Amino acid sequence: MTDVVMPQMGESIVEGTLTKWRKKPGEHVERDEPLFEISTDKVDTEIPSPAAGTLAEVLVEEGKTVGINTVVARIDESGGNGARAAAPAKPAAAPPHSPPVAAAPVPTPPPQAPVSEPAEAAGPLSPLVRKMARENNIDLSQITGTGAGGRITKQDVEAYLAGRQGTPGRASAPPVQEPAAYVPPAAATPARVRVEPMSTMRMKIAEHMVMSKRTSAHVTTIHKVDMTKVARVRERLKADFQTRYGLSLTYLPFVVRAAVEGLRAFPIVNASIEGNNILYHNEINIGIAVALENGLIVPVIRNADEKNVLGLQRAIADLAARARSRQLKPDEVQGGTFSITNFGTFGSIVATPIINQPQVAILGVGSVEKTPVVIDDAIAIRSICYLSLTFDHRLIDGSLGDQFTGKVKAVLENWSEEVL
Repeated sequence: MTDVVMPQMGESIVEGTLTKWRKKPGEHVERDEPLFEISTDKVDTEIPSPAAGTLAEVLVEEGKTVGINTVVARIDESGGNGARAAAPAKPAAAPPHSPPVAAAPVPTPPPQAPVSEPAEAAGPLSPLVRKMARENNIDLSQITGTGAGGRITKQDVEAYLAGRQGTPGRASAPPVQEPAAYVPPAAATPARVRVEPMSTMRMKIAEHMVMSKRTSAHVTTIHKVDMTKVARVRERLKADFQTRYGLSLTYLPFVVRAAVEGLRAFPIVNASIEGNNILYHNEINIGIAVALENGLIVPVIRNADEKNVLGLQRAIADLAARARSRQLKPDEVQGGTFSITNFGTFGSIVATPIINQPQVAILGVGSVEKTPVVIDDAIAIRSICYLSLTFDHRLIDGSLGDQFTGKVKAVLENWSEEVL
């Protein structure tokens, strides 16, 4: 038997929500074939099977949040009858369907009694479902579970909420809400607001961002950078770059290359804090923030100092594409020592990014725009960009933060490295 565990999808991630099983007990699975889907504060992704064989046992149902390294399933590599071990789970889940039938003819007791019984009758509830029910004041007896054994899933709760908001008059119709005074506010509220539970990813992002602000003393310094030389190199080579490699040549790999030089010159910016100790990392692993449809993720370019502009552009394009198609592997979103976020892609000029824990700095890149500037008492048109370095003031002083950003600025303004 091979244990399948909940992977760690990044530093400081201690749990994940198993959102969907791609295979059922008894079905054959190939090694590296998608086995289940998870959601954390950084990514909704598919997790591949660690071995080929038969899915013998599912230990964690959909919608449940468990800690990293928790065994969620077992695979029988012999291909034998291991699946039979999971078979009793189906009949065991069937009996809970009978109590609701018996409980239905007994509406006489106070409202409190039926509220708790349907929750039990619906099968084991995940923490996420309980939280959603509590926050939205939902009587779970009103929801028909579509999960295994009649279990109520996150999707069932969301569908119920959508139906309740779509027909506000029906939501207050059950006689359980006896006091008529509660009906008008309940009917009026949906007309002005739409209530939608946060996704697991959004909740985890919120927790991670608040934790980072609570942990690090955030300070941001902003430097104006003349990107004219880089812009000219890019303009001259981008067509050839596209033809030869099938990739668009962007400004980001130039910034990453310059950041590498800054990290070499000031290794403390590539460090992290552990208690009262400073951890100096021998590798330069740069995380690149990638915007997703419902959140963001920071995949990591490992050993970024060993890559030129071409290698960095390839790595950025590959990681971004696989992040958006949910094909990243667990080790590709952890181990970062420094991060870069390119908000200039969306037209932003300046921003103050939040540090990606446990790192101590993050570099923000604004849009590159042609701007009139004064050079030698004459007005000239230059390609200007603003770099925002947010650093942890517990470890990095303002002067050092400015020296690092100044080094990155100098590399970009005096670009001389060959690209092709």
